[in-house]
Amino acid sequence: MADVLVLYYSQGGSVAEMARLIARGIESVPGATARIRTVPRVAPKTEVAEPGVPPEGAPYAEYRDFEECIGLALGSPTRFGNMAAAIKYFIDGTGGLWMQGSLAGKPACVFTSTATMHGGQETTLVSMMLPLMHHGMILLGLPYTLPELNATTSGGTPYGATHVAGAQDDKPLTDDERKLCIAQGKRLAETALKLAS
Repeated sequence: MADVLVLYYSQGGSVAEMARLIARGIESVPGATARIRTVPRVAPKTEVAEPGVPPEGAPYAEYRDFEECIGLALGSPTRFGNMAAAIKYFIDGTGGLWMQGSLAGKPACVFTSTATMHGGQETTLVSMMLPLMHHGMILLGLPYTLPELNATTSGGTPYGATHVAGAQDDKPLTDDERKLCIAQGKRLAETALKLAS
């Protein structure tokens, strides 16, 4: 089996749910396995922000996860139209992988959740794409051949799967959003296996 890394940061749970749906799409492809990982929060002061092992949920990512994967799905909530600091902090530490070209030629996709419909979904997705492009990754979006992309009245963009969670993070993923997450994972796994062979 070939591992496709699903790396995310989530506070309210929406991005974590999206990660699980993307993993379901990955694992619907014969020969592909989803490796789900998260990152710890970033502390406002220089201190240990989180325990070394998360109390629940996905394990924390290690840089070797990048080396061992054949593809990457990267997810973050929006922070003023940008990725969350915790994801940025982790990616900022990948300079050694960049120097080795560890991610060059591997496919990647991105996903996000916002509180509001116009909360910066697309700019957040683009902000996550930029370091992946510097790593030489091949970026995948969602094609308009997916009927849900044309039908959705909430999240969903050609740049990647999205969700509108509401100001209180109390809106569940819609059927269209769920289907787009699964489709994105499937597309990533199929592409990763083709490129790896």
